[in-house]
Amino acid sequence: MEPRVKGFVQSYNRDRGYGFILPLGETEPVFVEREDIEHDPQVLSEEQQVTFTIELGQGRMSARHVRP
Repeated sequence: MEPRVKGFVQSYNRDRGYGFILPLGETEPVFVEREDIEHDPQVLSEEQQVTFTIELGQGRMSARHVRP
């Protein structure tokens, strides 16, 4: 399994179920989808601190296994 990374939620659209997380120390956010959030409810809030893994998915870097 990939190492876990810390970051902050940059934006998250609760209605559409996707958003972006900015990893600590990075300038490019990674994409996140509702199904990759590992807690209930499966939503995130802007500026919330999270941990996650980063994987290449559908041509872009994506956050997986997201936890608060």
